[in-house]
Amino acid sequence: MGYTIALIGIATCVLLCGIGSCIGLFKTSTAAAGVLGEDPKKFGKVMVLVLLPATQGIYGFIIGIIASGSLNTAMSTELGWAMVGAVIPMTFSGLISAYFQGKSAVNCIYAVGKQESLSGKLIVYPGMIEFYAILGLIISIMLAGNVGSAITASLASTPMPIAA
Repeated sequence: MGYTIALIGIATCVLLCGIGSCIGLFKTSTAAAGVLGEDPKKFGKVMVLVLLPATQGIYGFIIGIIASGSLNTAMSTELGWAMVGAVIPMTFSGLISAYFQGKSAVNCIYAVGKQESLSGKLIVYPGMIEFYAILGLIISIMLAGNVGSAITASLASTPMPIAA
């Protein structure tokens, strides 16, 4: 049962981070299309702003790989729930920050459309939102590592049945 609970938590983390990134990328790419329709030379200036919300999907994927690496079908229900708790910081910080980072980057893209020289300065605003996604990533890596160690320890202390 613990394995299934942990698997659902990890899959939810990857899924919601990906959904947040898709929403953010939809917003930024739509804004960039409007700006580039008027001046295609601004492609390089808006591209970084467009791609910023994609990082949360990558972070969720990283947590999925790290957390799933320590799963075991014999893990307890408690450890399954512990793994869910370990991935929750990335789940919510990834979903929410990607959405709001997309909204912030859209306004920055529009500003670059009006005044190209602002592009270097404007990356700071959606970048500040990125900081909270990175905090969620770091905390989830630390927690998933601790849960993984607990899984290994609990399985090592469980006696193996001897085949007759």
